[in-house]
Amino acid sequence: MSKDDRPRPGDPIKPKKPAKVQFASTVLQLEAFVVLLAAMALYGLRDSAFERGPFVVPTPAVLWIIAGVLFATLIVLSRMVSRPGGYLAGSVVQVPVIAMGLLLPMMFVVAGIFVAMWVVALRLGARIDRERAEYDATHPETAPNVDS
Repeated sequence: MSKDDRPRPGDPIKPKKPAKVQFASTVLQLEAFVVLLAAMALYGLRDSAFERGPFVVPTPAVLWIIAGVLFATLIVLSRMVSRPGGYLAGSVVQVPVIAMGLLLPMMFVVAGIFVAMWVVALRLGARIDRERAEYDATHPETAPNVDS
């Protein structure tokens, strides 16, 4: 960074994106790729009895449709968490990810980890946002300019 790129006193300070939104969005995006990896594992195990859950996917087409819809849902929701109902929708979509454990039992463990990450993202993100707001209230000279 050169001297000319540094902010000067009086320059507008851009508001930061909320931490809760960033964390929740990241968890959902990572979860979407885990769903694709689980689908690939299921596709590879489709003709074997090894590691098969209590339910069997009838055809590879059905498997990829299910995985594709869940992947797309997770990606779309990752961009919508800041909108009303976004966090609730993100919480609801955890259920079908956990349900993938019925097809691939190891997904119960992986999905459980992601549910824990989701809860931590919501709680920790909210706490960071609250602490940022408190800091900005006590230090208005470094607070972002909301008007700009």
